[in-house]
Amino acid sequence: MTEKHLIALDLDGTLLKDDKTISIKNKEIIQKARAEGHIVMIATGRPYRSSEMYYRELELDTPIVNFNGAFMHHPRQSSWGFYHEPLDVKVAKDIVEACRSFHFFNIIAEVMDDVYFHYHDEKLLDIFRYGNPKITTGDLQNFLNDSPTSMLIHTEENQLKQIRDHLSQVHAEVIEQRSWAAPWHVIEIIKVGLNKAVGLKKAADYYGIPAERIIAFGDEDNDLEMLEYAGHGIAMGNAIEQVKNIANEVTLSNEEDGVGKYLADLLNIK
Repeated sequence: MTEKHLIALDLDGTLLKDDKTISIKNKEIIQKARAEGHIVMIATGRPYRSSEMYYRELELDTPIVNFNGAFMHHPRQSSWGFYHEPLDVKVAKDIVEACRSFHFFNIIAEVMDDVYFHYHDEKLLDIFRYGNPKITTGDLQNFLNDSPTSMLIHTEENQLKQIRDHLSQVHAEVIEQRSWAAPWHVIEIIKVGLNKAVGLKKAADYYGIPAERIIAFGDEDNDLEMLEYAGHGIAMGNAIEQVKNIANEVTLSNEEDGVGKYLADLLNIK
């Protein structure tokens, strides 16, 4: 019996192909790894409502990290605990106020499965409609009354840096911020101190698995902490340079079954 590993999978750009499906090859290897006693979990920036389908497709029975660590629970075991660490609503409203001095397209706040749009936005609505959230549109100063799990500022490329600089000067102590890859120029904000590694560590402690037996896969800057924490931090072939630089190894891209290929080699799966 090989030693038990904890395998943490990012979804977009990592486990999922560009068409947002899991390849047959990846699925087969993940099933074999689980049959050999390894533990597989998902760690994503997505809310649970838009990652649940993949959790079910892989027939997982593990905790899941959503919103980049701002929410973590065990879908099949409510006694496991429910970790939700939202951003203070006052901070959220200060950020909305500050944005009025910049040019931006929209601000979106998610309170778990309630989505608040500052402005009506057909294009973005399609992305957020998945999993049927409750959607409210209107000035967030008036409509947002609860602390949001996550906030997104959709802006123009040339404003992105200015807004991020402002946020780091004014709110560095209370928020974590990242920007998304093209085509969306989006700044994503969650409570300070949260990232995927925080959630991964909770799961590792629960299963009693040391960092050196954790394998984590990712491609974007929201995967950096998780890849650094894992003994095997693996960058996808399509990952951004920053992720490849801190990774222990680089596997093939998400279109070439990079996750399955690496697991098959490391865990000796035939």
